[in-house]
Amino acid sequence: MARHGRSSDWGFPRWRGYGSARDAVNVRLCDRAGCNEPGNCPAPKSPNNPDRWYFCERHAAEYNSGWNYFEGLDKEEAEQRESNERRDASGFRESAWAEWGGSGDGTRSRDEMRALEALGLEVDADYEAVKKAWRTKAKLVHPDVRPGDKAAAAEFLKLQTAYEVLRAAEERREWKG
Repeated sequence: MARHGRSSDWGFPRWRGYGSARDAVNVRLCDRAGCNEPGNCPAPKSPNNPDRWYFCERHAAEYNSGWNYFEGLDKEEAEQRESNERRDASGFRESAWAEWGGSGDGTRSRDEMRALEALGLEVDADYEAVKKAWRTKAKLVHPDVRPGDKAAAAEFLKLQTAYEVLRAAEERREWKG
């Protein structure tokens, strides 16, 4: 009577080295010519097209930097699309409590992005850069420096509002952390 052979992987001690049964894994390379990094970031080839490029993180960031999601839409259509996207993706926003992402990766709100733009900063600026930019710009248009200048007062109010938005966001991040 033939007896079935047992695997040598059961019980202790293992009679075979760890990892000796691993098979080769297919790794998709970045679609950018000349790049040998793994291409694990899908990017659409064109709007409303299911075909995707697969880039490494560096090339995906480069590709997305020129992407305008609202291109060709008027203001009302863009606002409607944004509200639909926010509604559909609200579950993803709920995961922000984990703080797994940093700035510049979609964790900033639209108001924070506008505030950074008002201060002339990049989307991945940290809070120290925000404070420095606010102080520098606010000194130039402060009402004590330019009394009676309505344009300077309006600019100062815009800078102050931008700073308050970013300060409140930073406090929320610190409170969660």
